[in-house]
Amino acid sequence: MAQAKSAMSRSENMSRIKSKNTKPEMVDRRGLNARGFRFRVHRADLPGRPDLVLPRWSAVIQVHGCYWHGHDCLGRAPKTITEYWGPKIVANRERDTRNVAVIRADGWRVLIFWDC
Repeated sequence: MAQAKSAMSRSENMSRIKSKNTKPEMVDRRGLNARGFRFRVHRADLPGRPDLVLPRWSAVIQVHGCYWHGHDCLGRAPKTITEYWGPKIVANRERDTRNVAVIRADGWRVLIFWDC
């Protein structure tokens, strides 16, 4: 019973985590906008729907959360449900690498901002 309750509460918590318009992304947007940069948000025609696209400079900015994209700053693996999160985070990193390679091959410059 306790296992089911914790799984339900975890599911509820995870459902509240946003994938778009996150706080770090909004901070970056405000900063770029204040400096006169114009950009598009989450362009669907580019692999991975980059967070910010600056067409005038052929530049793409990805804002990655350290946990979800496995940034080295954490220095640790997930503590719970490791059989799920370990492969999931590895797959996220591989997908990010593929998307960046395709975007660069199309002539774009790529910058990744980390949440940390």
